[in-house]
Amino acid sequence: MAEQDKPLLIKRYASRRLYNTETSDYVTLEDIAGFIREGREVQIVDLKTGDDLTRQYLLQIIAEHESRGENVLPVNVLNDLVRSYMVPGGGVMPQFLQSSFDMLRESQSKMMENMNAMNPMSKMPGFEAMKAQQEAFLKAMTGGFGAAGWTGGAQEDEKSEGGGEDLDDIKKQLAALQEKLSKMK
Repeated sequence: MAEQDKPLLIKRYASRRLYNTETSDYVTLEDIAGFIREGREVQIVDLKTGDDLTRQYLLQIIAEHESRGENVLPVNVLNDLVRSYMVPGGGVMPQFLQSSFDMLRESQSKMMENMNAMNPMSKMPGFEAMKAQQEAFLKAMTGGFGAAGWTGGAQEDEKSEGGGEDLDDIKKQLAALQEKLSKMK
């Protein structure tokens, strides 16, 4: 397994300091957010107990960004997330979020493939610069959730009453957008 494929191991000491085991130095939450934006998976463990603290620290990173005015999550989405914790078993929210991000990555990947694959514009002067700008724009718009950024399997077969219909509508809309993109070739 390549070094970049393995999660970056961060150890939390009793002093609550975070230690990067690859570079042998201390890191901050902002450093960890940077690793993730670059497409690197991280795993944060308590040195003494061995407990996995990754989820706790990722939520803390999101909360800090939101509190600084970098509002990515609208209030109604936050309300829905809180409600999903009140539903036994978490409801359909985890599967919906997983499927949504999977579809986002897939459509981003297909869009980049369409730009690269036998595109007559690729011979045009300045195409590489335009392509680089498009990639940067997509990365900025998706918060860096590229194909290398965030992995996981969608559980599309698990649908509950009402929730599955919304997901089907979103899938249909995404399929229509992908079809339009492929026709633009």
